[in-house]
Amino acid sequence: MNTKILTTKNEDIKIAAEIIKAGGLVAFPTETVYGLGANALDADAVKKVYAAKGRPSDNPMIVHIARASDIDKLTPNVNKMIVALIDNFWPGPLTLVLKKRDEVPTETTGGSDTVAVRMPDDTVALALIAQSGCPVAAPSANLSGKPSSTKPEHVIDDLSGKIDAIISGEDCRIGIESTVLDVTSEVPMILRPGLVTAAEIEAVIGIKPSLDPSLLRKETQADDATEFKPKSPGMKYKHYAPKAQMTVIEGRRNRVINEIERVKKLNESMGKSVGIILFEEKAFREAAHDFFAKLRELDEQEVDLILAGALSDTDGVGFAVMNRMLKSAGYNIVKV
Repeated sequence: MNTKILTTKNEDIKIAAEIIKAGGLVAFPTETVYGLGANALDADAVKKVYAAKGRPSDNPMIVHIARASDIDKLTPNVNKMIVALIDNFWPGPLTLVLKKRDEVPTETTGGSDTVAVRMPDDTVALALIAQSGCPVAAPSANLSGKPSSTKPEHVIDDLSGKIDAIISGEDCRIGIESTVLDVTSEVPMILRPGLVTAAEIEAVIGIKPSLDPSLLRKETQADDATEFKPKSPGMKYKHYAPKAQMTVIEGRRNRVINEIERVKKLNESMGKSVGIILFEEKAFREAAHDFFAKLRELDEQEVDLILAGALSDTDGVGFAVMNRMLKSAGYNIVKV
């Protein structure tokens, strides 16, 4: 397949929208990560997304809309709590999991009776969705299991030749995927942490959201549960994995630094190349922005081992980055 590389100019966005209308696939920038878009109401188009990514078919997709009112096309249940969340966080990095309408294909929802919906805070994404004239299902634009794409070159590396077009825009502002909040019950539940934190959600709706148990256990436990039906991307399958073995080192800052240096020297003495990911202690947003890009950079360098310093997960954004970091390392943690 000859993949078109498009710009963010309006005439190119129109070309991309026509591709989506015709049942094709277009990768495009959002404020979180790049997405791989297809008509969310076209089951055959959505199947192409799974094929292009090598994505398991029970891994649900997030449906992106250009206007908040378009949520009514996807769910019959919009209450005061949902309206409050939309008013405060859309457009932005918050995905809401809702009961789906029958018109939403099960291919889009991974076989679930719920649908995940968000309105991105990116002018290119909003223009593309609006001009496509349909809700756009868009998981991250990367091969399944690899670090998410936050730069256009990441998308080109992974998907050129596999999809119809790539809109080559700016680097993503946020750098990790949206918070996913299940609002199908009275007490909402965070299925995937992101930049919108539990504290911010509680401040808006007056209810402290719970955390899905999958955020507090090893992902491999979910992998083994064949009957487990994820409501959100990233709950069941291996995610964000670099090519190299990766270890997360957790503890007091000076001990973490000393251990990273010790392990680095030890491995280098054996002829191995070592990459390091170590953010400033409270630079949570910087870590969110840079984490996937650093994994991709170390993949390009073909290092043998990645040593990553853990962030504090008592901060909401730190918790979100640690969620990705631990998954990337396959929960390989050393405490010092």
